[in-house]
Amino acid sequence: MKKIQKNTAEALVECLENHGVKYIFGVPGEETLDLLEAIRKSQRKSKIKFITTRHEQAAAFMAATIGRVTGKVGVALSTLGPGATNLMTSVAYAQLGGFPLLVITGQKAVRKSKQGKFQIVDIVAMMKPVTKFSASITNGNDIAKIFSEAVSLAEAERPGAVHIELPEDIAGEVCDATSIFPQKIISEIASEKSIIEAVKEIERAKHPIIILGGGATRNSLQKQLKEFLEKTGMPFISTQMGKGAMDENSPLYIGTTALSGGEYVHQALHSADTIILVGHDVIEKPPIILTPESSKNCKIIHINFFPSYAKDIYIPTHEIIGDISHILSEFTKKIKVSSNWDFTYFFKVRDILRKDRIKFTNSQEFPLRPERIIADAQKALETGGVLALDNGMYKIWVARNFVSKEPHSVLLDNTLASMGAGLPSGIASKILYPNKKILVVAGDGGIMMSLGDLETAVRLKINLTVLILDDSGYGMIRWKQKDMKLSHFALSFTNPDFIMLAKSFGAVGHKVYKADDLAPILKKALNSKGVHIVACPIDYNKANETLKVKEI
Repeated sequence: MKKIQKNTAEALVECLENHGVKYIFGVPGEETLDLLEAIRKSQRKSKIKFITTRHEQAAAFMAATIGRVTGKVGVALSTLGPGATNLMTSVAYAQLGGFPLLVITGQKAVRKSKQGKFQIVDIVAMMKPVTKFSASITNGNDIAKIFSEAVSLAEAERPGAVHIELPEDIAGEVCDATSIFPQKIISEIASEKSIIEAVKEIERAKHPIIILGGGATRNSLQKQLKEFLEKTGMPFISTQMGKGAMDENSPLYIGTTALSGGEYVHQALHSADTIILVGHDVIEKPPIILTPESSKNCKIIHINFFPSYAKDIYIPTHEIIGDISHILSEFTKKIKVSSNWDFTYFFKVRDILRKDRIKFTNSQEFPLRPERIIADAQKALETGGVLALDNGMYKIWVARNFVSKEPHSVLLDNTLASMGAGLPSGIASKILYPNKKILVVAGDGGIMMSLGDLETAVRLKINLTVLILDDSGYGMIRWKQKDMKLSHFALSFTNPDFIMLAKSFGAVGHKVYKADDLAPILKKALNSKGVHIVACPIDYNKANETLKVKEI
């Protein structure tokens, strides 16, 4: 370890550099100017690039996406007071989603304040309930220790959000800090006994099936998961967070959980006598609800880095806790393919779902049905790309109908499920993958919560397409309101002219006037330079009826 003589802000930036951080997203403030200067010097050396956003929430959404996709901590910066409070939704998004995120906030001088209590809130206390770690640097000499602890916790299982506060007087003080270099996190290894017992349980089963949760999308376990599926030929179902964990073109893929009711996928799950949950977290919307009565003959095998807490939803029979890739590797070595396994019903459900998915994909109805929109988006991204989703009614249809081929090709959040995340996620994805096609899908409600950062996308000169699904209201809540037989109230609004709005930002606007317009517009936009906005009217009313499936 190397001794350095720098101010605290410079020491923090050096810690970030040594950890391999490439981007910091944020809105600087008066109290973060020393840190901003240190980042400027780093950027001059082509080490860390600072990306100014138009809202702190968007900054942390972008940073969380970096963490989600790479597994390495993403970093966001804000000032004190309103800057810090604006981060809260995105911090909770990362914490619930299990995305490694470090947020750095400024603060007034701690030794001598000339402005009394102006803009001061207790940021450290505010952040503690939604982070794994929250601390203020009151002595510059502690910066390396605090940074190391924060980042290790952010990236360790289960990943999440951490927070460091840097007061403006501490930031400018010369410190005698030690530079921190990357640390390797060693994961816990599951016990041999727990693995053997679970394998025997699976071998005894007649109708076993696998559920892949958000934790199964980690790059580190793709090889082991694929080998287990190839050896066993066992069918799998994805949760919404687990989409793309394995190629959904596989004949073993049954479907994705979209709703918690009697959907076809859930009928398959209720017919299983053994369910193997890989990387599922109770924070995700439950992929299945098993009452004590319905689950008495069903064995639940929970495989994850941490125990299951879903006791009110299902009770695991076996919990194998530790490094998932190691567990899957051991499963593959030890398991004997059983002639007793019968997947007939699961594959029957798969075939019904595949037929169901292609219904209405060529519908000429206008405003467009979600099935037609998702089919056209699939074709537009056929050569590979990323679908970055906001949150809204359409998410159900993406989960149900969109075929994801690899991890992180569909960025969907079903934990905090915050509106406003789609556009920032798309921007961050394009920064990470400049050669990939990135399609943001957002409702009119969600896009209006993050629209300011359309300017960020234009300023960065990235190629990005944003599909706005316009139903002039908060569609999902309106649907639930109707389903509860309540009067229509407070959930409709008017929208700006998105084409003119796009033009005012320096983007290109497109409007869909009939069903056959969408596919060529998306193709043209995704293959063109610059930021493109596609405004598309959508109608969920008839589509919602198709979710009321018949029992197989």
